[in-house]
Amino acid sequence: MTADNRDKFIYVAGQYNQRVKFYNVEKICADKIAEMVSLVPQVQNSRVSVGAFYRLLMPQLFSADIDKVIYLDSDIVVNMDINELWRVDLGEKVLGGVPELSNYKSVEKMNAWNPIVREGIIKAEDYFNTGVLLINVNVFRAEEELLVRGAKWRGENLQYKYFDQDILNYCFSTRTLKLPTKFNRFIRAARDDNEFVAEKKIYHYANGELQSDINDPFNRLWLEYFARTPWFDAETVGRLYTNVQQMHVGLKNYMIQISMAMSGKIRAFFTLPENIDALKEVFSVRNNEQIIRAESEESLNTLLKAMKKSRGKKIFFIMIPNFPFQVLIDAGFKPGEDFLNGMDFLSEAQGVPLNSYPLIQAM
Repeated sequence: MTADNRDKFIYVAGQYNQRVKFYNVEKICADKIAEMVSLVPQVQNSRVSVGAFYRLLMPQLFSADIDKVIYLDSDIVVNMDINELWRVDLGEKVLGGVPELSNYKSVEKMNAWNPIVREGIIKAEDYFNTGVLLINVNVFRAEEELLVRGAKWRGENLQYKYFDQDILNYCFSTRTLKLPTKFNRFIRAARDDNEFVAEKKIYHYANGELQSDINDPFNRLWLEYFARTPWFDAETVGRLYTNVQQMHVGLKNYMIQISMAMSGKIRAFFTLPENIDALKEVFSVRNNEQIIRAESEESLNTLLKAMKKSRGKKIFFIMIPNFPFQVLIDAGFKPGEDFLNGMDFLSEAQGVPLNSYPLIQAM
């Protein structure tokens, strides 16, 4: 963390008559971190980094007079009085956390992405999200040996998806107090449930759910809080302007490339059968333009044969989300010359969400 960012945190806390204390976890817990990495070496090449283990070491950082801690992920907005969470009595429970099932509301959905639940190692109703935790420090501090065993188990089971979250669930899933959903409400779940107003809850913007559309109540909520911090400054506005400008230039260049690619060629389309009518309307498909139905695995071979036969005469618009374009490249076809990702031509009007990640990243 830079000195400038530390100063900004201190300033924000001061605005609310609070103070910030910084802990150099790398230095204080160097031996413990090295042990964790030796047990779970895969974390070094993951998206979360070794920092994922820091919350496992928190009780060792704090003095003996601290007996309770609230942990919050960095993609959290606390839109309520945090004291309500602080007042929860954990009793003899190690942790307090919100079960994933209270957001997903479907064991089937959890099974689809969580092999620990799917394999029955942890019950769906017991698996909790670690983005918001209430920690009983005294009890947690006494479980160091169990956490090491949990890390060893995670390192030996590469098929599992998470690091610290899976370890904490492996160790404490039956010793965690189930908290109400309002203490860790997933933004995706709120949108799926058609919640149109940001309520007094702790919202979790997990999996890149933050977008630039301020008509969405949850994007607006985040922006309202962000605008009240010292991070929202002239440099931020400048980065946003630069990114918009780059996106504009990129779009112009893409249009030129498309114009060159289309020169002297007829369009052809590869799409799902149920989307054909919409495709014809959006792209004004003419009678002499081929449409190949993506009905089965054999449909891909049909596409490859059609592309080979009409090479240089047709350009194929692939209208399948998450299509494996590498298959076409491996077959010798060139993007922008033989085929295009047709999904790039659709907008929110056709149900395709705006990719606002570059703008969010700029902020």
